[in-house]
Amino acid sequence: MNAKLLGFFSGFPTRHFTDEIAEVLKKKLEVRESLVFVSCQPDNYSQNDDDSHGMHRMFEEKNMPFAMHYVIDNRTESEDAVRLIREASCIFLMGGNATLQFKLMCDKGILNEIRQSSAVILGVSAGAMNMGGPTVDIYESSVPYEGLGFANITVKAHYPFEGKLLEDLKQVSMELPVCLMTDESAIFVTKEVITQIGQIYWMEKEEICPLTQEKLEKIRK
Repeated sequence: MNAKLLGFFSGFPTRHFTDEIAEVLKKKLEVRESLVFVSCQPDNYSQNDDDSHGMHRMFEEKNMPFAMHYVIDNRTESEDAVRLIREASCIFLMGGNATLQFKLMCDKGILNEIRQSSAVILGVSAGAMNMGGPTVDIYESSVPYEGLGFANITVKAHYPFEGKLLEDLKQVSMELPVCLMTDESAIFVTKEVITQIGQIYWMEKEEICPLTQEKLEKIRK
């Protein structure tokens, strides 16, 4: 692991970082030159601009502004995308469609650049899903793909949910344990420690229980 910090998030429906999450980020974001968002909706440029500005405001209000922030989507030339990732202080994988985001990273040639980065790397919702591996975007398919592979974890955000989505995930859990993250929860990974904030659950063989520190340690690469 080269990253200074990995952060897996479910979501922030209030559009604010919690104080506890912000405190962890502040300790690792001493340098805030460039914040680079990676889109999950590569062709929705106006939404990407709105979302990236809004998410940067989340950092600003916790006294963590960046000198510059950018978004990588289908407007971005591959060489520019590579340069942005290499120069980033923080890489933030946005939420939306996980498979489209993974394709964007492949198409722009930044998948391995992100894997090798020493920046702070964060992902929310679909972005958090793509940071793990194997990754399953249940809305698209129950067949797993590799993901970025920063941790041995298959993430599903925005728990609790019910109905067909839950039943589909139970089937996935027969082969792959699934980490069920509630909104405003987080998993933080450094080279030294792995910690969790908020309510997070573990589904294995259709059984759901709280995520223990013992299980958390096992997802470390």
